[in-house]
Amino acid sequence: MKALAVFKKAVLEQARDWLSLSLALSTAPFFVLLYWSFTGGGSTTYTILLMNMDRPVELAGETISAGEGVVEAMESVKYSSGQPMLKLVVITDRDEALRQLENRDANALVILPPELTEGLLSGGVTRPEITLVGDLSNPGYAVAAIFSGASLDAYVQAMTGTPPAYELNEVALGGSADRTEFETYVPGLLIIAVMMLIFSVAMAVARDIETGTLQRLQLTRMTAFDYLVGVSAAQVLVGIGALLFTFFVAWAIGFRSVGPLWAAIAIGVVTAFALVGIGLIIACFSKTVIKAFLVANAPFLLLMFFSGAIYPIPKLGLFSVAGHSIGMWDFLPPTHAVVALNKVLSLGAGFGDVLYELSFLLVLSLVYFATGVVLFRRTQLSAQD
Repeated sequence: MKALAVFKKAVLEQARDWLSLSLALSTAPFFVLLYWSFTGGGSTTYTILLMNMDRPVELAGETISAGEGVVEAMESVKYSSGQPMLKLVVITDRDEALRQLENRDANALVILPPELTEGLLSGGVTRPEITLVGDLSNPGYAVAAIFSGASLDAYVQAMTGTPPAYELNEVALGGSADRTEFETYVPGLLIIAVMMLIFSVAMAVARDIETGTLQRLQLTRMTAFDYLVGVSAAQVLVGIGALLFTFFVAWAIGFRSVGPLWAAIAIGVVTAFALVGIGLIIACFSKTVIKAFLVANAPFLLLMFFSGAIYPIPKLGLFSVAGHSIGMWDFLPPTHAVVALNKVLSLGAGFGDVLYELSFLLVLSLVYFATGVVLFRRTQLSAQD
């Protein structure tokens, strides 16, 4: 009977702690729904940019266009469920195509030459060169390249009746061709080092609440802004230290940056400010260190899996601003940090090439920090009055 009494007590206490209970019940289903949303309920569709410069050929009164045939062949590649494997986007501006590849808005670029049809009809006398461009450090590129190559081979063999009679020229973006598998993971791992600030910020503030330090500080007429700026500055230093130490370890075991290291550090610093803001928001709903740790797990997992730090995530576009596609995950700060770090560390981009990502990160930092200040004033300081 004593066990039954303890059971009833535990159930009542758990019911009162609605935040922990809701997180325990809903976190996994939430991730299931998110994964379903970006796979469309099936499997990932890879975006292929296509520059079709092929010139059709008139033969026996019939117009033959291998370029159009390649387009149809790629569009016909589907999963067994009928869902397309490739999303084909016809593009005419190569510079715009390269920009989309660098931003990971697309997985690969296929360029069909003007003499494609003529070369394929020559019976092997001339072999047209098809160009495949991509960021070799992007995990999605490998899959997109395989699907694209397979559809090209199948179409050409069906058209000519012989093994593929063309040359495939693979062009790597920046220094991505020289990156080892280990080096392709480093940008995401650097961001995870900074993401740990979510825990340290939330737990540091919760510790002040739990021990009564916050109440004593209020006697000095301290404002929420003063307190949070002080805590944030200290935590940003922690984030910078974690970033530098992680990079040092990676460097010591073989990692080398193609672009300027100072630009990568600048990206990490701005990302740290944004993540500190998220940590402050978590602290607003946590009065103990343990609760802060438990609550922080949910946003940490969200940021880790849906920012592209660990696993490449399809960009679900919502709208465009100044030529930049804004996706569902762009409101997660690490999303921009991963893209920017990859540009610098793997593609050799400079500071000016990541201004868009840095600008977006700065805006998100201000939004999250301001939200944290307002919520903290209402949920914590007012409760201490």
